[in-house]
Amino acid sequence: MDLYEYQAKHLFDSHGVPVTAGEVCATPDAAHEAARKIGSAVVVKAQVKTGGRGKAGGVKLAATPDEAQARAEDILGLDIKGHVVRRVLVTEATDIAE
Repeated sequence: MDLYEYQAKHLFDSHGVPVTAGEVCATPDAAHEAARKIGSAVVVKAQVKTGGRGKAGGVKLAATPDEAQARAEDILGLDIKGHVVRRVLVTEATDIAE
């Protein structure tokens, strides 16, 4: 299966697997609105079908809607291993156990 992260999250959610709230956005303004709706810190994540998004600058934390908008501006249009970012996933930030 060849899925974007947001598609995989939707698939998990449809089968009762808990996922974080999030929204797919194609513009910085949409990322601002998504972060405002979530109401807490978010992660803005490039939606490309390749690994290494974080190391390439395609995954950024944002504490406010204004920061989410700025992060989306940075990420949209970015080239990650030959894949141009056309959408970002704005999702609530969560702690990850190590």
